[in-house]
Amino acid sequence: MEGLIGIAGGVGPFAGLALQRHILEQTIAIRDQDHVPVLAISRPGTIPDRTEFLLGRAGVNPAFPLLAQLRLLSEAGATVAGIPCNTAHAPAIFEVIRTGVARFGRPLRLLNMIDETAAFLRASHRDLRAVGVLSTTGTWRVRLYPAALEPLGYHVVVPDEALQTETIHPAIYDPDYGLKASGRVTERARAGLDAGILHLRQMGAEAIVLGCTELPMAFPTAEYEGIPLVDPALALARALIRAVDPARLKWRPA
Repeated sequence: MEGLIGIAGGVGPFAGLALQRHILEQTIAIRDQDHVPVLAISRPGTIPDRTEFLLGRAGVNPAFPLLAQLRLLSEAGATVAGIPCNTAHAPAIFEVIRTGVARFGRPLRLLNMIDETAAFLRASHRDLRAVGVLSTTGTWRVRLYPAALEPLGYHVVVPDEALQTETIHPAIYDPDYGLKASGRVTERARAGLDAGILHLRQMGAEAIVLGCTELPMAFPTAEYEGIPLVDPALALARALIRAVDPARLKWRPA
């Protein structure tokens, strides 16, 4: 039986679309029938904001509605799944999801996007030692990427608290100009993110992980003024393809 990829989307809605597009672009295919099968669910209204939960401002753990989506995917035949949200991989959320998935009646392999990003870094950027991370304040607060990358020998640099809370997080979340507000890149959001990348480069970062799935909207290319940009959704897409049909995975990221 052919494997079936599941996407638990809605975190945010544009992130699920971006992951599915990466899957299409990273698959070796010359006709429609060559693409790997994908099943996606996006129910954003049911999922509390992940950063708000981690900061103690939302009482319901987003793990539970995400787990419900994963259960639907499993019951529909998905064999491997991913969640296109960095912040949802914070232990307080992701470990609840992982435990719940292990109890499903049908086996479902749940990939960890943070771990897949670390593996992607090691495979694609072998000589890097210092990595910068831009993210939501939730991801920043729980040190999600430093916890994953530092044991592998990377020096991880992140914005200081003022830059993170006053510039980077608003560029993602602000209701007037943030990336999540309308799915577009405003001048103010891009300027704030540019400042973040320049700050991380000045701190010695040799590459930047775009640690929020909306950030690649502002940086659609694989580098910024010569510094590599790493998209965790791309890493997850490649891992999902590899899990269902490694022969269809492009040798190099497109």
